[in-house]
Amino acid sequence: MKFALKVVILGAAFYVLTKYVLNGHLDVVPNPNGPLGDAGTYLWIGLLFGVVNAIVGPVLRLLSLPFVVLTLGLFLLVVNAALLGLTAALSDRLTVDGFGTALIGGLILAVVGWAADQLLDR
Repeated sequence: MKFALKVVILGAAFYVLTKYVLNGHLDVVPNPNGPLGDAGTYLWIGLLFGVVNAIVGPVLRLLSLPFVVLTLGLFLLVVNAALLGLTAALSDRLTVDGFGTALIGGLILAVVGWAADQLLDR
């Protein structure tokens, strides 16, 4: 149940990111003919990002541990950008326009994911 709520929160975060924050740089191509319409596309992207973050994220964080320690944690922003880029590579509905966009989007999604974890743990 917690993961499903987090997927909904991540889907909403992707909607806000693509429509208001990174408009034109981070794009989601909605599928109005899908099972849930346009909202289903954002839920799908949120689910895909959640799965990538849960499976690939720990491996990348472990492999980049020396860089994380060396940069006092700032390299985790690059890891989050890589996870967003991997999500875009796995989906034909999400496009990321460059590394800077992935860095900002990864930062915002990391904060939203952290806030969702804090909210759902109560």
